Amino acid sequence: QVQLVESGGGLVQPGGSLRLSCAASGRFASIMAMAWYRQAPGKERELVATITSGDTINYADSVQGRFTISGDNAKNTVYLQMNSLKPEDAAVYYCYADVLTSTFQLRNYWGQGTQVTVSS
Repeated sequence: QVQLVESGGGLVQPGGSLRLSCAASGRFASIMAMAWYRQAPGKERELVATITSGDTINYADSVQGRFTISGDNAKNTVYLQMNSLKPEDAAVYYCYADVLTSTFQLRNYWGQGTQVTVSS
């Protein structure tokens, strides 16, 4: 079993910054990719950014140039640096991982979510 634990959410004023972290733990062979999703009240969950084990990175158009995803393979951790935050960035942010299990099956896992509130 794999656990994803997020941290770093909170309240920030518009224009401010936050850094989210997500650490993967448990028994697995390797992490193929990790991502951040978000879900605002009344809206569907949307992809924010992804990073693969080969460091291929993609962003949603809405966060391009403001958010930066990065990973630490040694720590099985992914980060999301969020700058120039806007009220519309407020949401619960979820960590996601595509994991190759110890039996070499591909499985996906979700974190519990961390709240990001952008308000003055």
